[in-house]
Amino acid sequence: MGWKVLQIGCILSILVVLVAIWLRPGADREIDAGLRSILRGLIDVETPNRARKPKVAVGYGACMDVFTNAKDVLEFKESETQPDTITNDVELMQAYTYFFRHGAAAERFVHNSSLFDSLVERAEQVPGARWEMGGNAAVMASRFSFEGCDVLLAAKMTPRLQKTLPPGVKVVGGDVSKDDVHLILEYKAHEAWGPYKAPRANRFILHNDDNNPTLSSLEDFGSSLKSFEPDLLVVGGLQMMDNFPFEEGVRENRLRLVQEQMRRQSAKTRVHFELASFAEPKLMMYLVDNILPFADSLGMNEQELENLKSILLHGKVSVVSDSNPRVATVLDDMREVFTQLRKKEKEISGTRSLTRIHVHTLAYQAILTVHGSAWKNSVGAAAKASLTAYRHVCGSASVDVEKAHLIMDDSFATSKAAGSRRVPLNVTSPISCWDEECDETSVNICVAPVLVCTRAKQTCGGGDNISSAGISMQI
Repeated sequence: MGWKVLQIGCILSILVVLVAIWLRPGADREIDAGLRSILRGLIDVETPNRARKPKVAVGYGACMDVFTNAKDVLEFKESETQPDTITNDVELMQAYTYFFRHGAAAERFVHNSSLFDSLVERAEQVPGARWEMGGNAAVMASRFSFEGCDVLLAAKMTPRLQKTLPPGVKVVGGDVSKDDVHLILEYKAHEAWGPYKAPRANRFILHNDDNNPTLSSLEDFGSSLKSFEPDLLVVGGLQMMDNFPFEEGVRENRLRLVQEQMRRQSAKTRVHFELASFAEPKLMMYLVDNILPFADSLGMNEQELENLKSILLHGKVSVVSDSNPRVATVLDDMREVFTQLRKKEKEISGTRSLTRIHVHTLAYQAILTVHGSAWKNSVGAAAKASLTAYRHVCGSASVDVEKAHLIMDDSFATSKAAGSRRVPLNVTSPISCWDEECDETSVNICVAPVLVCTRAKQTCGGGDNISSAGISMQI
């Protein structure tokens, strides 16, 4: 009797497996059909409707990036702490391990030039290591040019590096004999590092710059801005100043000049500030008090959003955050940042009014704009940003749904507050937009899903490309 029961059990188990195999292709086809519908819905609205070619001025800096896999350069050592500075191998391992465990992007200055040079030399010897043009401003300038804008870039670089830029980008700042170098240590989703696994693909960036932290192209850029008359001024790359060994007062003097440059722009010129990975509270507080109030628009990822909120509310840096936050969490944080910065603007004379925030995450894009502001076409901007995320990370001009998946849920809450409504994902019209009141201001919010690349070729520069592509649709 027991043997018969066992036989029946085995037969049933086999049948269950066979049914699962038979049903799976249908499930896969259904998933693919949904992804294709989302893709069509995004592509249908990503083309800009422009009467003329927009003019965009981008500061500050450029560099050469050397890309390689982190595990080919670094050796695992157990660490539970996050150092404030990187001066030796131990602090380097502590910093990398900390960010790897959280799947968080980070960018850090290496105070030991010999250590940094040895790391670059080690990276160059790794098979498959590659060199590319880098730097927030240079990458954003290239993307703006690709999206059909007339571009002015503030950067000091060698003539050799300048040749890697698109032909339409005009560079001001002068030549240097040696470019700054950034070491981009990449890792893939679920990659192992000692006992840890990365929750997502990301990168850890190290630098030992000479030119970028001092904003060495600042004065030449200022001289060219008046005649260029940009529609948009983009301020980025200021994280290069983070933990850099400036003499007393030098950094503040340079940032005052940045503020003057922002203030001198006409009302017709919109100003966008692109955040990055900041670790020094003193610098973040200075930016919040003296730079951000003079921007119309802010761009950032989910980690940078959490960091900015933490500085505004608590005066503390939030080094890492959830690598895949819920839509409701990000939207609430955007509302908080919007409210806090609008209050700060009222306390300072000569400021601009924050009218746009774009947060780009692995799973979705979220854009908040103020009704009646100059920012139009949030639907197209969200679509362009979403598609650019896949194209950049996969290194492909086209989107292949067989190399993509959705992380975003099939519905999301608009807030964590009680009574908030849920918005279902409509695969044929995937961008969800609505109006609401925030800080007694009428705003529009759009959320677009991202077709996440499952075969990542690069993550570095993703935020710069996504943010630039998105805002290019709105100028």
